[in-house]
Amino acid sequence: MAAAPSFSFAGHSWQALPQGALFWRERAALIVADLHFEKASAFAARGQMLPPYDSRATLDALETVIAATTPREIWCLGDSFHDLGAHDRMSDETVTRLRALTHARRWTWITGNHDPAPVGDLGGETAQEAALGGLLLRHEARPEEEQPEISGHFHPKWRITLRGRSVSRRCFVLGGHRLIVPAFGAFTGGLDAGAPIIRALVGNHGEALVPLTGRLLRFSVAAQAV
Repeated sequence: MAAAPSFSFAGHSWQALPQGALFWRERAALIVADLHFEKASAFAARGQMLPPYDSRATLDALETVIAATTPREIWCLGDSFHDLGAHDRMSDETVTRLRALTHARRWTWITGNHDPAPVGDLGGETAQEAALGGLLLRHEARPEEEQPEISGHFHPKWRITLRGRSVSRRCFVLGGHRLIVPAFGAFTGGLDAGAPIIRALVGNHGEALVPLTGRLLRFSVAAQAV
């Protein structure tokens, strides 16, 4: 964790990790959004075949981040499951691994538009939103919210040029009293951080934070207005 640069938001210190997770240093809390477990199996049920490894890949990445940060608590900001039938489609291995994670520390599932109700008996607590440390944690940012807020939902990404090649990276979006976390799931798409719906929430002075190993790049969202 020492290699991850810190930034400030709402009077607290945070680390944005390249995998798309957010670490709250004062609380030793890990925050992730939009895991979308069992997205591939949901698409397969509708006839669009995807490799059925998204849940395993997402769990691999999640376990790696947990091992690196050793958090006391974990908060999942909604759309952790692609739909309400995700639990029934999970392999026994996925269920066992998830239960091991949720039983090892405080774990809270925030509900989202894809998973508006608890999905199976996987451990942890379920809440529509949470207030802690002067912050609100929820799935989707509310335009009228005046308190500091952390949310997911939009899967923000930023296009950058690395070694002469244009690539898209997960990014965090920071503006005023809002922080939007990228999607953590393996098979999740993304929305440009400069999209009008995101700029309306964070303003043209908002920033896209792109975490690389040992570096945190910052860009104005207005520079990628779409």
